[in-house]
This record gives sequence, C-alpha cells and structure tokens, in this order.
Amino acid sequence: MRAADTTAAAEAVQLAVLRAMTPSQRFAIALDMSDAARQTALDGIRARHPGYDHRTAVRALVRLRYGDDLCHRAWPTLPLPEP
Repeated sequence: MRAADTTAAAEAVQLAVLRAMTPSQRFAIALDMSDAARQTALDGIRARHPGYDHRTAVRALVRLRYGDDLCHRAWPTLPLPEP
C-alpha cells in the first residue's frame, strides 16, 4: 500500500534504493527509525510533563511502550508516572 503523500514514481525509486541496500544497511535504517520514534515519544512525555526528571520520563516511556505490569515489576516501589 502506497503512502497517501507518495507518488507511484517516488515509491518505485524508494523501493529500488532499499532493494539495492545490504541487509545490514537496511537494519541500520530500522534501528535509526526505532531510535527516532523512541526519542519522539520521550520528547512528547517531557512536553506534557515538564516537571519530570530524566528517570521519571524514561519510566513513563516504559509504561507507555510496555504497559503498567512490566513498569511496576521493574520499579515496584515507585509510582507509575503518566505518559
């Protein structure tokens, strides 16, 4: 399925570039995208909760990504921060 903002010609170029990459190059891109998504989520948490220190913001991110149960198991004595 093509993205709504991508023409068929642009999509063909993107696919050709991706297919020409080695698996390790594609993996590196996937890691970069994952890091960017994590950072965007963390930035959003910090924007919504400017009083959070770094550790609290990271705990809120863990809660957002992995749920209350895992967050509570990782930090059983700390309150669950709002993401």
